[in-house]
Amino acid sequence: MSRPLTLEGWQVWDLAQRLTGQLRIAAGMGGGAVIGWDMTAALAMARALGVSPLIAAELLPALEAVMVRKLNERMEARDG
Repeated sequence: MSRPLTLEGWQVWDLAQRLTGQLRIAAGMGGGAVIGWDMTAALAMARALGVSPLIAAELLPALEAVMVRKLNERMEARDG
């Protein structure tokens, strides 16, 4: 992934780093999987940090998709 090029990009990157406690996880008989961030909490955190909710709503889904894929790959490799 490329480095953020704008102040807003850096703000959303910082926000994404803070969302580690806001994971949505699905668990079942075969184990568990990360399915995304709690976007309600993410947007509330964005507002609290002074990050534009519009920019956060535009950028977070792309970061979320990469995060979900990578975390699930790590969990599969570990449980494998």
